[in-house]
Amino acid sequence: MKYVFGPVPSRRLGRSLGVDTVPLKTCNWNCVYCQLGRSRPVVNERGVYHPTEAILAEIGEALRAHEAGAIDWVTFVASGEGTLHSEIGRLVRETKAMTAIPVAVITNGSLLSEPTVREALSAADAVLPSLDAGSAELYRRINRPHPSLTFERQVGGLAAFREEYGGRLWVEVMLIKDVNDTEEALGDLRTVLASIRPNEVHLVLPSRPPVETWVQPSEEEGISRAVSVLGEIAQIVAPDGGELEIGRCEDPAEAVVAVVTRHPVRRDELERALAQRTGSDGGETLEELLVSGHVQCVLRNGVEFIAAPGAHYPEAVQSERTSRGGKKGG
Repeated sequence: MKYVFGPVPSRRLGRSLGVDTVPLKTCNWNCVYCQLGRSRPVVNERGVYHPTEAILAEIGEALRAHEAGAIDWVTFVASGEGTLHSEIGRLVRETKAMTAIPVAVITNGSLLSEPTVREALSAADAVLPSLDAGSAELYRRINRPHPSLTFERQVGGLAAFREEYGGRLWVEVMLIKDVNDTEEALGDLRTVLASIRPNEVHLVLPSRPPVETWVQPSEEEGISRAVSVLGEIAQIVAPDGGELEIGRCEDPAEAVVAVVTRHPVRRDELERALAQRTGSDGGETLEELLVSGHVQCVLRNGVEFIAAPGAHYPEAVQSERTSRGGKKGG
């Protein structure tokens, strides 16, 4: 499948069937913590990046391939900013017409200042936008947005959506050590969140490979400070758990590429999933993908992650087709 992947274990959404609406790194932000590499270039033009009918057909196929209870949420989680797809509203509505499984949209929230985008997401059962900063300075430093996007538009769009939206609004805050986990930064963020009034605030850490090597997850002290400053509405979201599933509808190698294009996965986790899916040595299948250039291996904090070959990770990149024995080649 080109546009649908998983189900994958999700921090908040259980077994999530992912739906991608844009090509890799089609995004109007260039976040320092992004797991998918740098946005080159940063774009802010809406359009039909993938054919809507083809996306809907794959959603239907995937739903039919899984028994009842195997999928907890259908989640629009793009390998970029999903609301750049100008027909995201139709995709959400027609997906809900197919199934009783709830539908979520994960977004950076940058386009919620536009009434058409707010209307498009109104049918979703849950919307999960980002808000990593409580000031314009930190917003620019962390999210590195398209020049036309401002902190004022970000906050105003979230507040306007809250006024109109009847579903669950869960704001995500990515906590970065010594950047947005200080007393001052968290105080600014608390003030902004009070104006938005989300149902929940999810505190998450960059557990997948951040694009910039200097990015470090907030430590215990910073996490505790965030919970204390932001109050009862804030909750710590643990890293993804559960078993990764390699898609049943396609060739295992193709399914690996589909998953890691949207969510880089720890090498050891992916090897286990491949072994379970194929009944053979998952390491061999993965090694073939590395040697052929269908995926790349990225090293962050001593951990190997498998990612899409087209993703750009400056420095600390192992794209030299690491062998299982550690030998470098190519």
